[in-house]
Amino acid sequence: MEKNNFHILVVDDDDKIKSLIKQFLIEKGFIVSTASNAEEAKKKIDIFDFNLMILDVMMPGQSGYELTREIKQSRNIPIILLTAKGEVENRIHGLELGADDYLGKPFEPKELLLRIKNIIKSNVSNEVLESSKIGDAELNLSKMTIKLNQKIQKINSSEKRVLLKMLASPGKIFSRNEIGKISKISKERSIDVMITRLRKKIELNPKNPKFLQTIRGSGYVLWVK
Repeated sequence: MEKNNFHILVVDDDDKIKSLIKQFLIEKGFIVSTASNAEEAKKKIDIFDFNLMILDVMMPGQSGYELTREIKQSRNIPIILLTAKGEVENRIHGLELGADDYLGKPFEPKELLLRIKNIIKSNVSNEVLESSKIGDAELNLSKMTIKLNQKIQKINSSEKRVLLKMLASPGKIFSRNEIGKISKISKERSIDVMITRLRKKIELNPKNPKFLQTIRGSGYVLWVK
């Protein structure tokens, strides 16, 4: 791979693993920075504009889960979590916090590279949708904001994932189950609450929605006009 400007931050307290990942990714053309813990990682995030983070779950101090939650509240950095094999519940927990993917240790470097490439491909295909309009609402999904009537509101990572999928398929009915998988929210009530929040951010009259509508017995549909 030729040299590119894709900058990755590898966060792991295991110096050997961290060094191996860094060397492998540099050989594949990426720019790579490293950190040994959450505090060091946050300092580097404040300095550099990273395109992706590879984050170990088990670290001294603030855990990878806690750091994921904190980062996803304010930044849109894709995160791949490194977890111990067999910890299915923990992996699900990481995805619920907003992680974009996970990889069990030990892993093949080629598999890590494929995960990174999938995220790159997804981000490229989403770029055209990240600055969109739904009626009078102006979306800036890279900054995770929606502007309506001069008021700017933040959205979270679950809301962003749902909007991207629905924007890519306007007029398609998404069942609650589909939206649950996209948003990584399991409870139907929580899905309904999220849709209600989104309506308040994109609809002039959320109680009589024009764009994000309920299809009784089927799910939800987004009309883009």
